[in-house]
Amino acid sequence: MKAGVIGAGAWGTALAQLLASDGQQVALWALEPDVVDAINRAHENPLYLPNIPLSPSVQATGDMAELAACDLLLVVSPAQHLRSVVAQAPAGVPLVLCSKGIEAGTSLLMSEVAQQAQPDSPIAVLSGPTFAHEVAKGLPTAITLACEDKELGQRLAARIARSSFRPYLSDDVIGAEIGGAVKNVLAIACGVAEGAGLGLNARAALISRGFAEMTRFGLARGARAETLGGLSGLGDLVLTCSSTNSRNFSLGKGLGEGASAADLLANRRTVAEGAHTAPVLRDAARAAGVEMPVVEAVCALLADAAPLNQVIDALLARPLRPE
Repeated sequence: MKAGVIGAGAWGTALAQLLASDGQQVALWALEPDVVDAINRAHENPLYLPNIPLSPSVQATGDMAELAACDLLLVVSPAQHLRSVVAQAPAGVPLVLCSKGIEAGTSLLMSEVAQQAQPDSPIAVLSGPTFAHEVAKGLPTAITLACEDKELGQRLAARIARSSFRPYLSDDVIGAEIGGAVKNVLAIACGVAEGAGLGLNARAALISRGFAEMTRFGLARGARAETLGGLSGLGDLVLTCSSTNSRNFSLGKGLGEGASAADLLANRRTVAEGAHTAPVLRDAARAAGVEMPVVEAVCALLADAAPLNQVIDALLARPLRPE
């Protein structure tokens, strides 16, 4: 058996290293030729996952056709590029989607996008509280593996599980995806609170009220509350709202310190998915009649539509209401 990983950023590289930890051959598709060369020559990815030695059984390639021999593909491309990337993947091979976001222009979740791009490929979703460097180092991690086909989900879980990497099975694909997408936007809000020096009380309030927004939106889209309260929802939310290791939290911290969103995003090589998801999520929530004031506030800051103090004051001045 040979697994494939599509996308050699930090998370894709970490997943390739995880799969190779038992000696399994792993094909890792990378867009950048210098990343392919570094992985195959020096067994490292200094551009996206520095200081992590990679197993020799991880072999990088820039040719998608080389993934045809794989019986499992983990897709870790940026959410807004997932459609075009999946369309190039070998047909009929199970796809485990590890990207978190909502497609701009369609408001489709990643599983819905993948089903359109590769209708003959079985789909599963991997989501949860995962910092790439910790997974690559073999530190204990638990995730949600969501798949509507229970038998396929069990087979995939057996392939992915390791002694330090524990998947919990679910058949709520929508819930797993919404948790992963919404938490990225909320992490920006918590980063803003950190950068602006608003204190830990404010961060706790944003996490809890943000989780209420996630739940309202998720239920409106057909998710189950228990999924949103699990690893792929609340668990991922707590992680990404608590550390500058989160790209979204780091982006928000810069906004809170007074930098413009345009400058912060222009200077990033890696993708802060929340910046792309925020306006799509806002529009989808409005269309569904779901109130998401924290998401609205993040969108205002990302668009430089209002000064930070005004955005904060507007949130605090909202009418009092039952919890």
